Amino acid sequence: MSDNDNRQYVSVDQLCVGLFVHLDLTWMEHPFTFSSFKIKSQDQIDTIRGLGLGKIRFDPSKSDVKPLPQPAGGSEAANAPAQPKQISEEEKAALAAKRSRIEKLEKQRAAIAECEKKFHGAATAVKNITKNLFSKPQESLREASELVGQMVDSMLTDKDIAIHLMNDKVAGEEVYFHSLNVAVLAMILGKELGLPADDIRTLGVGSMFHDIGKVEIPEKILLKTDPLTRAEIDFMRQHVTYGMDIGKKVGLAPGVLAIIAQHHEYMDGSGYPRGTAGDKIYQLSRIITIVNDYDNQCNQINPANSMTPHEALSQMFSQHRARYDPAALKLFVRTLGVYPPGTIVKLSNDVIGMVTSVNSSKPLKPSVLIYDPEIPKHEAVILDLETEPDINVSKSIKPGQLPRQIHDYLNPRKRMTYFFDPSQQGGK
Repeated sequence: MSDNDNRQYVSVDQLCVGLFVHLDLTWMEHPFTFSSFKIKSQDQIDTIRGLGLGKIRFDPSKSDVKPLPQPAGGSEAANAPAQPKQISEEEKAALAAKRSRIEKLEKQRAAIAECEKKFHGAATAVKNITKNLFSKPQESLREASELVGQMVDSMLTDKDIAIHLMNDKVAGEEVYFHSLNVAVLAMILGKELGLPADDIRTLGVGSMFHDIGKVEIPEKILLKTDPLTRAEIDFMRQHVTYGMDIGKKVGLAPGVLAIIAQHHEYMDGSGYPRGTAGDKIYQLSRIITIVNDYDNQCNQINPANSMTPHEALSQMFSQHRARYDPAALKLFVRTLGVYPPGTIVKLSNDVIGMVTSVNSSKPLKPSVLIYDPEIPKHEAVILDLETEPDINVSKSIKPGQLPRQIHDYLNPRKRMTYFFDPSQQGGK
């Protein structure tokens, strides 16, 4: 409410560059990206004057300057009702451009919906593959290979890949989401590293089975939300050995077995089970280690302990980079962006939003779901920052720091799940 209390009214003749204004119009009745913004040019002033508003709300606390002096008879002008005004050709063109953007947004929503459909299909497939691995090993391995092959073919066909934050409403499937998350992100990272298709396929299959040894770990340890005891940690670490035994029994390929054996080994030798270091660690295992750690930090057993995607990536890079392959880690940060999907952000124009997708080729310009109380949340604007050169992400925000109304509008995910589609199909 304090925001509204700061707002005062001026006539259109008092507008100037640096004034923060709010247009009392529906989003489709003006050509601007936002209804509230700081005026940056005379062209914007001319456009506002053409909207037929008799008075304009402005916010002194967000403005760089004071309004221009009131012209003669200005108080009457400021309180005058809106006057119908002929829309210029320029304004018509601006509104047409906005309608085009809305159509593009609708296509983007449709693409994301299709992406979620594929994601849920893949999650179901991973679930079935995992459950049938022991009873039908050959069939499960064939299905895993087919699923990964389909994803790799899609990834390699398209130059740019958009990584989307997925809806997390499929309850009880978290264990399969982790494997799928690791598979998707590892294969995308493999693609960005320029690995051959066979290696990317090995990354995908290895990701699906990297934690298979956890079937031998009691659920009371796997699902424990309190810190594990030393004995429990030692037992948990046995999942690597169990995974190797299972992998050999069902006939997993050597590259997949290497991933299972080394997905907790670190470049500085601080990992387990053998403390293997540096180049002695299989290249594909180094990729899985990065992605696995990232996803585990974002998706703790107790969601309250989870880091935000931005926090997880920042910590890995700033505090633990010695653990990881430097080239792969650097590229992973670039691929996910400094603000990965799921990050709550404040933009340079003070607007709050949630990163919903990132284009691997333009990581500093993600797509952001915008909080705007005047637009129903099911119609919320998804702003592609690539199309807004003057707007950037200024900082990340913890979901718990959001006011309730913004939190409910953006609906931050308790768990981060990702999938991909070709960026040109996602409205880019």
